[in-house]
Amino acid sequence: MSVSHPQTLRLGLSSCPNDTFIFHALLHGIAPAPLPLQPHMADVEELNTLARQGKLDVTKISLGVVPWIMDDYALLSSGAALGWGCGPLVVARESLPPTAWRTASLAVPGAMTTANLLLTLHGGFHGPRRAMLFSDVMPAVARGEADLGLVIHEGRFTYERLGLVKVLDLGQWWEQEYHLPLPLGAIAVRRDIPLPTALALQRAIAASLACAQADPAASREFVRAHAQEMEEQVTEAHIKTFVTEFSLDLGPAGRAAIENLVGRAAVLQGRRLPVDGLFLSSE
Repeated sequence: MSVSHPQTLRLGLSSCPNDTFIFHALLHGIAPAPLPLQPHMADVEELNTLARQGKLDVTKISLGVVPWIMDDYALLSSGAALGWGCGPLVVARESLPPTAWRTASLAVPGAMTTANLLLTLHGGFHGPRRAMLFSDVMPAVARGEADLGLVIHEGRFTYERLGLVKVLDLGQWWEQEYHLPLPLGAIAVRRDIPLPTALALQRAIAASLACAQADPAASREFVRAHAQEMEEQVTEAHIKTFVTEFSLDLGPAGRAAIENLVGRAAVLQGRRLPVDGLFLSSE
């Protein structure tokens, strides 16, 4: 791949509170960016698709898509959604025993999402899956269009309002199975972006998050303007759950968790991890 020298950076981010919280200062000039940014805000599955097409210079992605993009993108140490107690939930209209999970139909928030990957790795769900926008999953289950729904983002805090019950917490399953924090999403940068620019962007994202943590009120209106769920308690719970110490810097534990998950995903896809590694080099 030839090295490109962009004058601007095409930035993909989701409208979820954790992303808007992290990127607020960067997008509003409070934390300086190494180059002007052209933001593209979209559902994470759309961002996954755009990353597979190579159309974004830097973007939030689901770790479930990494096997398809890891030759062209490297992962940054800042901006990730990774932690403990943050896993996707499987919900239903009524409690179902594990024997019923195997053939149950599922509404899922995109085929390339980490949530869908975790469902596959669990091994207990073999029924038909229907991919849809994450915000449509719970209503589809409530209407009886699917037996089970795979819930991410704000749905973790609101599924009971639709009369749904939790069947399985995939985060708890992952933690018990692998004794690692659960990696859900990360920031990926094209490998043909000059390394000094990519490293500067990594630092800028960390600085943007530090600004948000130092003054949470500054980003509140921006977060609420883009959130699916407008209740302040829900958005605050969302940020607390998905913005963790690993969001500032993955560190060894965060990298190990990502390598574990992506390694298993790569095996499923018959792919090998890149020789240069998954993460942006500091050399």
